[in-house]
Amino acid sequence: MTEEKNTMSLLPESWILTKLGEISKDPQYGWTTSAVSEGRLHLLRTTDITTGKIDWNTVPYCKEEPSDVEKYLLKDGDIVISRAGSVGYSHLIKNPKSAIFASYLIRFKPLIEERYLAHFLKSPFYWQSISEKSIGIAIPNVNASKLKQILIPLAPFPEQGRIADKIEELFTRLDAGIEGLWKVKAQLKRYRQAILKYTFEGKLTEEWRKTHKNQTEPATKLLQQIKQERTEARNHELSPIEESDLPTLPDDWTWTTLNEVSQINMGQSPIGSSYNNSGRGVPLLNGPTEFGEEHPTAVQWTTSPTKICNKDDLLICVRGNTTGRMNWADQQYCIGRGLAAISPLENIVKRELLYYFLLMKVEEIMRRTRGSTFPNLKSDELHRFPFPLAPYIEQEELVERIETAFSTAHRLERNMATALLQSERLRQSILKAAFEGKLVPQDPNDEPAEKLLERIKDEKAKSKGEKDINKKKNKPKQLELFTYVE
Repeated sequence: MTEEKNTMSLLPESWILTKLGEISKDPQYGWTTSAVSEGRLHLLRTTDITTGKIDWNTVPYCKEEPSDVEKYLLKDGDIVISRAGSVGYSHLIKNPKSAIFASYLIRFKPLIEERYLAHFLKSPFYWQSISEKSIGIAIPNVNASKLKQILIPLAPFPEQGRIADKIEELFTRLDAGIEGLWKVKAQLKRYRQAILKYTFEGKLTEEWRKTHKNQTEPATKLLQQIKQERTEARNHELSPIEESDLPTLPDDWTWTTLNEVSQINMGQSPIGSSYNNSGRGVPLLNGPTEFGEEHPTAVQWTTSPTKICNKDDLLICVRGNTTGRMNWADQQYCIGRGLAAISPLENIVKRELLYYFLLMKVEEIMRRTRGSTFPNLKSDELHRFPFPLAPYIEQEELVERIETAFSTAHRLERNMATALLQSERLRQSILKAAFEGKLVPQDPNDEPAEKLLERIKDEKAKSKGEKDINKKKNKPKQLELFTYVE
């Protein structure tokens, strides 16, 4: 009670603190049924309102309709609140399809400006109340009785409209700014793709080559060196690649294969009995679930390692829908059959350049997988994968330019992430100011909220009395009890 008095003392003079149940009709639980893809009546669920917008094209239908459809039919101006799962999420219904609401939603019918209440249900005051009233551990939930007790600062009715208008004006500007940030984010993704495309077409260093022509050694000489050194120790004998299907490269570049410029080690899973979680043996990697932002983190070890990768090897997934995902090994690992390790040959190909090339080719790598149920990249496909080899000194220039461009993009993304976070804080600040009575000025000519609340209570009492009378009129007469004696 003390807290309530303190809150009231901070409100404008014409405001009053009341409860959600006082300024709305009695709340109602939704209809319990399964969702189906086709039907007559849509079934609005919690998952359909959590994004803030209802896409009626994705809202399913009722498997079984209630006998009294009108009782559950959604109407313009209804507010639904989730009572389980995403507890507390709400939505103001506008121009609904023919739909009813599911059992994990509770419907409130506002007796005040509906937009005012809808915005309050997004405010920090409301969310604080929800966190205090939630019950349960695995699935937090609230019920209608608890929701009815949530305190709401009530402004005079005309001011409610002015507040709602102002909130929507400010949110429209805010949303426009956020939309602009997301557009920039999409442009940065295309920018990165364009940088990689220009890199491996030779366009990124086109001018550089003109000024360094006498300093570069053709990539074909690098290949000759490789072949001489690996004649006796080749791990794969593959047929030459067909260059006619590949893009034209600059004069000093040449097409080769991953097999020619790296050592490729396909993973092999150790026997199951050798696995442990206590750190005995060699750390084991089975796939992308252990991958981090840059390096993996093992969660299992094996005492019978099979295939070992080395520190600084490029790990690439070769099985399942994550084929093509990559990580750098920061130590020796045992790699299972879902992975392969690629070791770029020193002074032949820059490890970073090999990574950026494969990053650009993820979709093509996926196309080379076999198997419809569980796609996997065969060893030969990885070994013979085409690679555009540039002179080594040019590779160093390419890596520097890529990383400079990517660093700029990354910095912009960090700034955007900060801006998005600030925009959400600003949104909450707007709502906080609105329900403290600080967003729009008060009008002394407005009827005080206390009188509005009294009128709402009188109308609710009158409505309840009429319902009770109707119930009595329609109540069937009780049968007289008697004892039958022979």
